[in-house]
Amino acid sequence: MPVTTGLDIEHMRTAAAEATGALRVLAHEDRLLLLCQLSQEEMCVSDLKDRLDLQQPMLSQQLGVLRREGLVATRRDGKRIYYSIADPRILALLETLYVHYCET
Repeated sequence: MPVTTGLDIEHMRTAAAEATGALRVLAHEDRLLLLCQLSQEEMCVSDLKDRLDLQQPMLSQQLGVLRREGLVATRRDGKRIYYSIADPRILALLETLYVHYCET
């Protein structure tokens, strides 16, 4: 177990708040599935809808949460909006989750 003597507790509180916020967002099954798909490649809403079989309102709502929380970025190409992972720390978390829960 790491020793916390001499560490900046205020920095740790700020980091803990940020980490729990990210974990709270990841704790929703549909959002986690969306992020898992986006960890593989940039995708537009129609691709995500087809792959995950989510209804449009639910998909839009969950992508909105991910955008507000800064976990995904968007890029417009004509009429399509493409989504990608915006935070490399989320990619690292997703990789860890994959190793522990998805790999066979």
